[in-house]
Amino acid sequence: MCFSSVAITAAATGQDLSGRPNILLFMVDDMGWQDTSVKFTPQRTDNNCKYTTLHMERLAGSGMVFTQAYACAISSPSRCSMLTGVNAARHGVTNWTLHRDKAEDGLCDSIVMPSWNYNGISRVPGINNTFVGPSFVQELKDNGYHTIHVGKAHFGAFDTPGEDPHHWGFEVNVAGTAAGGLATYLSEYNYGHDKSGNKLAANAIEDLEKYWGTGTFATEALTHEAIKALDKAKKYNQPWFLYMSHYAVHVPVDRDPRFFQKHLDRGLSAKEAAYVSLIEGVDKSLGDLLDWVDENGCADNTIIIFMSDNGGLAASSEWRGGELHTQNAPLRSGKGSLLEGGIREPMIVRWPGRTSPGAVCGQYVMIEDFYPSILDMAGIDSDKSGHYGHTIDGISFVPLIDGTGDPSSDRALIWNYPHIWGLAGPGIDLNCAIRKNQWKLIYNYVTQTKELYNIETDISESRDMAAELPDIVKALSDELGNRLRESGAMRPSVKSTGRPCPWPDEV
Repeated sequence: MCFSSVAITAAATGQDLSGRPNILLFMVDDMGWQDTSVKFTPQRTDNNCKYTTLHMERLAGSGMVFTQAYACAISSPSRCSMLTGVNAARHGVTNWTLHRDKAEDGLCDSIVMPSWNYNGISRVPGINNTFVGPSFVQELKDNGYHTIHVGKAHFGAFDTPGEDPHHWGFEVNVAGTAAGGLATYLSEYNYGHDKSGNKLAANAIEDLEKYWGTGTFATEALTHEAIKALDKAKKYNQPWFLYMSHYAVHVPVDRDPRFFQKHLDRGLSAKEAAYVSLIEGVDKSLGDLLDWVDENGCADNTIIIFMSDNGGLAASSEWRGGELHTQNAPLRSGKGSLLEGGIREPMIVRWPGRTSPGAVCGQYVMIEDFYPSILDMAGIDSDKSGHYGHTIDGISFVPLIDGTGDPSSDRALIWNYPHIWGLAGPGIDLNCAIRKNQWKLIYNYVTQTKELYNIETDISESRDMAAELPDIVKALSDELGNRLRESGAMRPSVKSTGRPCPWPDEV
């Protein structure tokens, strides 16, 4: 254990913290389901063979692989759901956020986008177009945890309370801002600053000045900072929570010099070698943190959760002249899409004494499940914790780990993306969707078309069965429509009439 076995008392709760586990949530940005050498299908795929992720394999070999872990199709909705436990249809941050009072939507001559919560989430009221909700991190802190944030935040727009991880209960924040991407990974360009320290772009990475001009790739610099924070945390006699949230593998696809050349030498194109080097840099970071846990006597009392916030960027060859960097096959489409390639994520959990080495979980989980699951892991009764009166849509996946239940059985997962992203591709723009058991329905608000897939038998979503199974289409449409209305979900409108597009059960 990393803290003394002597009982510690949390001022807010009076609880004994001596048996509480440390928790490391390792989040990768834009990492596709197949961007790893870990198998998430029964057989290794061609994409698996492209990558060398020995530490992801190390984690998977000592923990549980979740083969059907879902997030939203875009970063901000996923991260806001993770933090609050609220589905994106309910919190209304359904697209990516950046500047205050500016909706980052693509435009359309015939459709008006809804007035969504483009200022993000917050724990306090006072800012328009903002969802006010709880934070599992604050609950960890209130129950005696030392809480650390390193890397990408992307919870709220610039100049709103939610932009700052401290607002959410993080005692330490390194590099977390409103930015959803980064200007550059390269220290030679000061991670997006000029020599005087001025930002050259809104997404310049903050708090890494000591690494400017040193040749330290951003992924490595953030890992160094995380380890420094853990070195400090182990002296505090408290359990700790680290949210290691990498900017990688988000564009720009800069070459990680530690790994680029070897992948070029094995025959990959320069573009592919650059992307694979980003993946391997993330894997090296995971390995460094696993090593720290081992070397500091924490391995038996530290839970590690690995996840990505949305699918890999592989939706369409029309993006940036066809310069795409990942493929999600056998999944179809990618980031921004409600097809599987945009929302199914690589997830691994290692919980010493609870997960069996090399275990595989085939039941589905959703990004908002992290809120109650992490509280359960910490020994905090999520049913009695301070949700501030808010509905928590997430369901703990701890029973899947323990084998005591299946919360996915007959559970409906929903997605709402009533926007135009600006990236062409299948399953992108103005859609909502529902997954229940083996069936998945996607509805387009504008065309009013519906697609139905059996995910268990057709993971690539190659056979639309909507015309064959109208009863299933109707049942799923009814449930999706009811869930969207109950959540207060937003939908686009038709410009010529001013009327909202129909809900899926109205067609």
